[in-house]
Amino acid sequence: MTRMLTVLAAALTFMQPASAGLFSDDDLATARELRERALERDGGFEIVADLTTRIGPRMAGTEADAKAVAWAEELLNDIGFDRVWLEPVTFDTWHRDYERVTVRAPGVDEQELVSLALGFTPATPEGGIEAEVAMFADLAALEAAEPDEVEGRIVFIANRMERSRDGSTYGPAVQARSRGPQVAADMGAEAIVIRSIGTSNNRFAHTGMTRFDDETQAIPAVAISNPDADQLERMVALGEPVTVHVDVGAVYSEPYTSHNVIAEITGSESPEKIVALGAHLDSWDVGTGALDDGAGIAIITEAARLILDLDERPQRSIQLIYFAAEEIGLLGGRVWAEKHHENFGNYQLGAESDFGAGPVYEIGARVVDEAWPVIEAIQAELEPLGIDLGGREASGGPDFIPSLPHGLAVVDLRQDGTDYFDYHHTENDTLDKIDPENLAQNAAAYAVLAWLAAQSPIDFGSGPELLEQLDQ
Repeated sequence: MTRMLTVLAAALTFMQPASAGLFSDDDLATARELRERALERDGGFEIVADLTTRIGPRMAGTEADAKAVAWAEELLNDIGFDRVWLEPVTFDTWHRDYERVTVRAPGVDEQELVSLALGFTPATPEGGIEAEVAMFADLAALEAAEPDEVEGRIVFIANRMERSRDGSTYGPAVQARSRGPQVAADMGAEAIVIRSIGTSNNRFAHTGMTRFDDETQAIPAVAISNPDADQLERMVALGEPVTVHVDVGAVYSEPYTSHNVIAEITGSESPEKIVALGAHLDSWDVGTGALDDGAGIAIITEAARLILDLDERPQRSIQLIYFAAEEIGLLGGRVWAEKHHENFGNYQLGAESDFGAGPVYEIGARVVDEAWPVIEAIQAELEPLGIDLGGREASGGPDFIPSLPHGLAVVDLRQDGTDYFDYHHTENDTLDKIDPENLAQNAAAYAVLAWLAAQSPIDFGSGPELLEQLDQ
């Protein structure tokens, strides 16, 4: 009997969650309380509803951008954060006026294609540009073409983005948008049309950023909806010359100053040590920016609000960062990294919510080796939410990417993005796409992560220590 009890005790010890022994019983009880309370609520749905209703689209550098910053500052003060402040972010601005794309082929009536100009594309000359289409399957095919296949024509890149849970198919596909216009310009194209970087068959075009090395050589660049791209492909397949007319109105404006909006729950024991949760406040000028990234604003704010409602403060500080101008080049994230990187030794980690409102299914982290057991312990408390343990690679989210070369430790709470790119950067990014239950699961995950990271017995190694380990 004694031997059986010994074996049973050993088995029960083995079955204890990974969090046992690393965190105090009180800290674990608080994490579980946060998790359960979050699931009883709506994940901050009223926050994203208010943002998208009162402000709507929030293109960086517009009047709506300024209104969103004021909205955010008021919201965070009303919630009761210990500190709320603004940090300036200055950038060049671009505004869409109009775009129109029409196509003609022998024996085919002229047709208008649903389109959106890409960010920072120049306007066409008055009356637009008309030229024969040169179609390429993808960016690699364009790069391999002879210049005389491109010069004087309107390039059409037809590559199609496939669905993926983790969004990994976006990176390869988006090269057509981010680099395609520059390649086409270098080869003498008059303009470029791309298939939208998205997975929907609905007739919405997907906008997004493009950049030119030399703005004086920039060419008009537009995306067309996937059904319209299919139509254009069929016309080209008829074997007769296809002519496209592109007419774009766009305005470059003087540099504008927006702000990263930052709020803090000040730590009770080590206030100089910080857990940073991020989301971006700006959006594109189409849709209302509900998924991208109003949902992220709601998720991290609800997580922090749950912690503020506790009777105790976390040992370390927790900061929310509403990043500015993410959509036009991670500009708020770049400024934040430049301003704060010398203090990264005091930052536990960064984690951004910027992938819509699908449920979190996995946690991954970029931390020092000694801190990996803490990530395993945190995952044990996330497991009831359906969140598995991922690997040792993470970016922290787009706005923390500029901080990675400085050694910021980061965590990814990976969301199911299977349908995210149906709506991404389109008129269809609206509040009705958000499920409050999924939003609540996200908020629960971020609340548990933030609380346990702030209570961790081991630092996550931001700064030179992490970079040294990664170089080995």
